[in-house]
Amino acid sequence: MMANKLTKKNTFLIIAALLVGVSVWFWQHPLHQAELADKRAGRTGLNPAANPKTNGANPVAKAALSVEVTHPAIVQWPMILVLNGSISPWQEALVSAEISGLRIQQILADVGSPVSKGQPLVMLADETVKADLQKQLATVDRDKAALAEAKSNADRAREIKDSGALSAQKINEYVIAEQTAKANLALSEAELENQKIRLRQTRVVAPDDGVISTRSANLGNVVSAGAELFRLVRQSRIEWRGEVNADQQAALHAGQSVRLTLPGANAVIGKVRLLSPTVDSNTRNALVYVDIPKDSAKPGMYVQGQVDVGQQQGLAVPLSAVTYRDGFAYVFELTVADAQGLRKVIQRKVQTGRTRGEQIEVLGGLRADTALVLSGGAFLNDGDTVKVVTVSKGGA
Repeated sequence: MMANKLTKKNTFLIIAALLVGVSVWFWQHPLHQAELADKRAGRTGLNPAANPKTNGANPVAKAALSVEVTHPAIVQWPMILVLNGSISPWQEALVSAEISGLRIQQILADVGSPVSKGQPLVMLADETVKADLQKQLATVDRDKAALAEAKSNADRAREIKDSGALSAQKINEYVIAEQTAKANLALSEAELENQKIRLRQTRVVAPDDGVISTRSANLGNVVSAGAELFRLVRQSRIEWRGEVNADQQAALHAGQSVRLTLPGANAVIGKVRLLSPTVDSNTRNALVYVDIPKDSAKPGMYVQGQVDVGQQQGLAVPLSAVTYRDGFAYVFELTVADAQGLRKVIQRKVQTGRTRGEQIEVLGGLRADTALVLSGGAFLNDGDTVKVVTVSKGGA
C-alpha cells in the first residue's frame, strides 16, 4: 500500500515538472519574445507621451481600405411610362329577343363560340306566331274580295252617273265603299307583314361577327323583349385600357407602341388608338386605349404596360458605388490626395432613380465631376482614410 502511494506521488511530481519545463521553454522562445516586443512597441507608438522619441511629432496616417475611383457618367436614359390597366373587349354587343312571350326552344351557341353576322343563336317556339300569320293571310284574302266587290259597284255607278238612274248620294256611297275597302286591304297587308316580321324574330341572330362572351339564355325560358340572352365581343377585337395621370397624358399620343407583360412572363406589343378625352372625377386618371392582337390575351386580365416616350439626359454611377444605410442611398466622395497619396472619404446622401444594366441613375446630390469610391462602401465610414489604387483590366 505504501509503495502504491509513493508511485502515484512520483508520477504527479514528474507531470508537474514537465508542465513547468514546457512553460519556461515557451516563455523564453525567441518567437514569443519578438511578439511581446511588438506589442510593447505598438502601445508605445499609440501613446506619444510614453515614447520620448515620437513625442511632439505627427503620427503616420494609415489607410483603412484600398479603393478604386470612378466618376458619374452623363448618359441618355430611356423614358419609360409604366402603366397598369385591364384587358377589355373593344366593343360588346348585347343579343336580346325582339319579341315577348315566347319560349326558348333551341340554343345554338355557347360561351366561347365564334359566330358570324346573321348566324342563328336561339330558336323560339313559333307555333302561335305561325297561327297568327295564317289568320292574317285569311284576313288579307277577305279584304281583297271586299275590295273587288266595292270596286265593281263603284265602276257601275260611274257608268250610269249621267243617266240619272242613281242619285248622286248613292253614287258617292259606292265610291266611298271602294276607298274604304282599299284602306282595309292595306291595313290587312301591313298586319300580314308584321306577322312575318314576328316569325323572323323567333330566330335570334348574331348582330355582328365575334365571339360569345356570356350567355344568360336557358332552354325553356319565356323571353321578354329586350332581355339579354348573349353578350358578344364584336369582331373578336380586344384592347388594353391603361390608367394615366395628368402628368403622363402629355407624353402619350396615338400610334405609340406599348409593351404589355402578361401572366406567365409573356409579352405582347400593342398600339395606342386614342386617349380618353375625359378624366375620372374620382381617381383623376384618364384611360389610354391600346389595340392588341386578337387572341393574345383574355378580357378581364389586369396587366402592366410600358410605353417608350423618348430619352432624357441624366447622371449615372455604377451600382457598386451606391451604399444603402437605414433606407437611404449614399456614395463616398474622395477628397484631394495628401502628401502621402492618401485621401479621405465624405459620405454623400443621394437620390437614386432607374437602373439599367450595371448603372443606376442619380437624380440629386451629386456633381458630374465628383470622384467617387467605386466599391467597398459598406466597409467605410465618413472621414475614413483610403488609398486609391488602379486595377489592371488586362488580366496580366
